[in-house]
Amino acid sequence: MGGSGGGFKRQDSQKLKAMAQSRLAQTNEAAKKNCFISFANEDLDKVNLLRGQAKNENSAIDFNDLSLKEPFDSERTDYIKRKLREKIVRSSVTIVFCTEDSAKSKWVNWEVETSLSLGKRVICMYQEGQKPNRLPPAAEGAGNKVKVVPWSANAISAAIEDG
Repeated sequence: MGGSGGGFKRQDSQKLKAMAQSRLAQTNEAAKKNCFISFANEDLDKVNLLRGQAKNENSAIDFNDLSLKEPFDSERTDYIKRKLREKIVRSSVTIVFCTEDSAKSKWVNWEVETSLSLGKRVICMYQEGQKPNRLPPAAEGAGNKVKVVPWSANAISAAIEDG
């Protein structure tokens, strides 16, 4: 006497597997920290490398990028600040890509000031071997509210998770 296996069909198994994978992906996505990346426009190519690392499944860097992909199509400062602030509010941490250009950028400094005023953690990240002589003024005056780390997967991942 053979059993029928309870009438469970292969199609049902595949549907259940697909549902489980979808839920696991949603859980993993929800577990990621939301990060806002602040940078000088001159550093866009390097920042895009960081974004790529965060999307790579094999990388220790894992976050949802809420920063700008393209500049706002506006010259109205109030509008730009409002849109940037909305992105920073939804983030749990701000990562500042620190270069000489970002240290001089009024927009990067404003983003750091805004992040700190909203109680967000700020991570200043620099390319290894290229530590800038100075940080944006808002970061320099923030003391232990700002963490400075080299651009390495382990250092960035630890700084994002630390808090």
